[in-house]
Amino acid sequence: MDFGLQGKKALVTGAGRGIGASIAVNLAREGVKVAVVSRTEPDLKKVVEDMGGAGNGHFMLAADLTEEGGPGKAFGGIVKRFGAPDILVNNLGDTLELRDPFIPVREWRKMFRLNLEVAIELNNLVIPQMERNKWGRIVNVLSIASFENSGPVPYCTVKAAFAAYTRSMGRVLAKTGIVMSGVAPGAIFTKGGAWDIALKERPEHVRKYLEDRCPLGKFGEPGDIGAMVAVLCSEQAKFCQGSIFPVDGGQSRHYFQAITD
Repeated sequence: MDFGLQGKKALVTGAGRGIGASIAVNLAREGVKVAVVSRTEPDLKKVVEDMGGAGNGHFMLAADLTEEGGPGKAFGGIVKRFGAPDILVNNLGDTLELRDPFIPVREWRKMFRLNLEVAIELNNLVIPQMERNKWGRIVNVLSIASFENSGPVPYCTVKAAFAAYTRSMGRVLAKTGIVMSGVAPGAIFTKGGAWDIALKERPEHVRKYLEDRCPLGKFGEPGDIGAMVAVLCSEQAKFCQGSIFPVDGGQSRHYFQAITD
């Protein structure tokens, strides 16, 4: 199937490894020129190499988008050296290991900044150009924690807000030619990620989690998310305004959860 993306330009945040890197590689396979942003330059170099190299039009920028003014500064540099993106994938996010539901407000602000505010700033920067072009794709990487108690309270709360934003803004943008949608990953194993660490430090906990929570009995892979995001960036996604797609191997229970659960 032709996704109709040949020659398009995309910006992917949090793209140094794992899900973000897979998203970038999957878009590159569809003929998209991809700009990847992350804090770690060596990781970005590897991603650009996996996409086919800078010689094929790909671009990398090592930057901390959570810094004050970070999104605007990074976006300005990308547009100047790479061009305005037709596609934006907001993949930046993390629990920040903030597990206490009673964390101070300053810690809540860090969570909000990383998982939602940066995406909103970038969206506000890309949308005017997409509107002029009458075409654009914005994909927000959410989590099953957006819809159920699946992780720390601060993370679940902010991801829920991100889902509400995606649904609402998808409707606002519906007649502009821009499609905003979201993907909600379940438990995805990435090398060096939280589940990799848990598997080494608490293997019995991981075994029980997979047995109790994951119908397939195993983790998903970054490529499972990367492939879905590529679909949501395609011409075939033109009727997906505000749509959010769980990619979780049946892990989430929010659609069919019993009252007694």
